[in-house]
Amino acid sequence: MKRIFPIITILILLSLLGLIFFQFLWIKSARDAKDKQVEENIVHAMADAASVLTQENSGIIPPTRKNDILFPGDKLQLQYYKPSVLQRFSKDEIFQIVRKSFNKNNLQDFPFEFAVSVNSISGDQVLSDSFYNLFVDSSNNKNHVIALEPQSGSSFENLVREEYLSIIVPHQKTIIWKEMIWFIIGAILFTFIITTAFFITIRTLLKQKKLSEIKSDFINNMTHEFKTPLATISLAVDALKNEKVVNDKEKTNYFTGIIKEENKRMNKQVETILQAALLDKQEVQLNLKRSSAHDLIVSALNNINLQVEEKQGKLEVHMEAEKDVIMADEVHFTNLINNLLDNAVKYSKENLHIKLSTSNVANLLKIKIEDNGIGMNKETLNRIFEKFYRAHTGNVHNVKGFGLGLSYVKTMVNAHQGTIKAESVLGKGSTFIITIPLAK
Repeated sequence: MKRIFPIITILILLSLLGLIFFQFLWIKSARDAKDKQVEENIVHAMADAASVLTQENSGIIPPTRKNDILFPGDKLQLQYYKPSVLQRFSKDEIFQIVRKSFNKNNLQDFPFEFAVSVNSISGDQVLSDSFYNLFVDSSNNKNHVIALEPQSGSSFENLVREEYLSIIVPHQKTIIWKEMIWFIIGAILFTFIITTAFFITIRTLLKQKKLSEIKSDFINNMTHEFKTPLATISLAVDALKNEKVVNDKEKTNYFTGIIKEENKRMNKQVETILQAALLDKQEVQLNLKRSSAHDLIVSALNNINLQVEEKQGKLEVHMEAEKDVIMADEVHFTNLINNLLDNAVKYSKENLHIKLSTSNVANLLKIKIEDNGIGMNKETLNRIFEKFYRAHTGNVHNVKGFGLGLSYVKTMVNAHQGTIKAESVLGKGSTFIITIPLAK
């Protein structure tokens, strides 16, 4: 598992990066193809417009003499009466002609600005309103130019003056991107979905890996917890078979007492595991009734006093809450307080000092349990309420157990409509703060 997991992660990551890279290339290629197609359509549209503008349909007819004999003066008149595009069409008419050509070539959504100019000293020209500004901004706007040459066979074919049609499509690239927006959104959406699936997969694998480690740790601890009392019971039974012990009532009582205590210890461990299973199935039914939280806390303190005395520690209690009546299950509420106190004792250092205090905050009862034990690092603090999770040093747990205590505490606090928060500094101790709604 340790070798396969990194390989799977690397392969999926490479696949994801490859997919994103080729998606980028595909979008770029599609945009370039679209840009090229638009350029071709603009060229075709300009050719169509030029064809219409140069058709010999003008009502202006140059004067000629009989037999079509041209004298020098006639040539000047022909030049003067040249039916140029500028003379034959107004600005609005030119716009309509170009617009029809654009529509004909699949450029319906493309705006444009145009100019018709004469290549001569006079520089006659007609411009649309924004053509000049777009022309000046040549870095962002491309100017398309086509010569307005009379059609072959036209009487105007060999005329000297030349005219040019210039067209600029403002924001051409932006329009192309907008036309591709649904393709881009689709590509990004599916890439996001695949990326999300990738991270969910990796996260699930990590959780499964951690769960496997936690379960292995749980089985090892459970084996130890059951093996120790079984071994003790076995030794006590062997001792009871000894003739000297059989005839000594005091020793017999001593060894039978050991068997009874170890049996109780095993029963307690079994109950803890069964209780965890019931919590998983949400089959625990609480018997909630109006109770004095201070009385329940005192009951839990009585259970822990002996352990504190054995470690020569100090238990400091401050019951400062003026209102302590809550809706509670006496057994489970006492157990959750007892579990927190038991943890404070288990993970203590020398000079054990536990401080328990109560206070009122708005309509809540606040219970605070502080110790000066070994504390927890940030990772442990974030996971202490997870089932089977136990803080440890290296690969060896300093305190034996199943890692179910704080998970049970969290579940019971939630069942009482309360909240629990843990604060800790490694090497300086931990603090657990519980808030429970007061009974109405």
